[in-house]
Amino acid sequence: MTEGLKTLTRYTIEEEHRHPGSTGEFSGLVNVLATAVKIIANQVNKGSLIGGLGTSRTDSAHDEVEKRLNVISNEVLMQETQWAGHVAAMVSEEMDGFYAVPARYRRGKYLLAFDPLDGSSNLDVNMTLGTIFSILRHPDPDTDPSADDFLQPGVEQVCAGFALYGPATMLILTTGRGVDGFTLDREIGAFVLTHPQMRIPDDASEFAINACNERFWEQPVKRYVQECLDGAAGTRGKDFTMRWVASLVADTFRILTLGGMYLDPMDAMDPNRSGGVRLLYEASPIAFIIEQAGGAASTGSGRVMELTPDGLHQRVPLMFGSKSEVQRIERYHAEFADGDSGFDRSLFTVRSLFRTN
Repeated sequence: MTEGLKTLTRYTIEEEHRHPGSTGEFSGLVNVLATAVKIIANQVNKGSLIGGLGTSRTDSAHDEVEKRLNVISNEVLMQETQWAGHVAAMVSEEMDGFYAVPARYRRGKYLLAFDPLDGSSNLDVNMTLGTIFSILRHPDPDTDPSADDFLQPGVEQVCAGFALYGPATMLILTTGRGVDGFTLDREIGAFVLTHPQMRIPDDASEFAINACNERFWEQPVKRYVQECLDGAAGTRGKDFTMRWVASLVADTFRILTLGGMYLDPMDAMDPNRSGGVRLLYEASPIAFIIEQAGGAASTGSGRVMELTPDGLHQRVPLMFGSKSEVQRIERYHAEFADGDSGFDRSLFTVRSLFRTN
């Protein structure tokens, strides 16, 4: 029964009609990306079968399948988008540099940045994976693209989205007019609008963080997490639930539907890294989506969307979710910078559930 359902194709055409003089290039690109997502979903659903039946269940075998799926996903996105005439160049987590669309194809006015298979380390335990993408305008479509063309702040994004490869294949999308979610109807082979105008609940009772890295966290993050762990008996006066999927897309979708807070903060584990999330094709598109759903996204000291990348693969801290929670963690960072830790450091050491000797 498809009567009354709005497909992604209809959705993008209607969006184009809102802008007189539009060429259809943007809606074409979004629908090409949707086709790539369908292909990747099919490969992900095969899991270890792509390595051949009878593959031994060893770490090396899993690593090989994981690596192979990342490469396949990257190639699918490149092959499906480069010939269509919408994109001038693209960059992904799987590329060292950027990829200019070959001269034999028509180059379009957009730039595409993507993480082809987020959360791929979860493949072996059959958990949700995804694809994250960001669409930018080519600053000068009459010239050959360069790496510098991609170094635009998140506020310049035309569109951002991510796919979920889970029990259902979903596509979450924003063009700056809210956030809409589409579910793949395999019977008709089309994405159908199922989650219109998604909004992050203001009240938060969940948070997501990799607790194993607690010893490396900055003090404001320790303060925030400890207050959540103290629950109803602590300063927050309510109980929280801690989640961590190790899949950015899965955690993002949960926050879009249930609210809460996601923290991948700056830590001292590797002094050469400024954060755990790539700004251009992970943090910026996720921040765009979160803001359009009524939430906020921060590095702890500023808005993610205002950051201009200094390189294609720059990493940044990423904390996002319900706006009041993000404002709280930013306040804790500001207070710590002013010399106020907000709580007794020795008390935290004694009470932490994640205390290390």
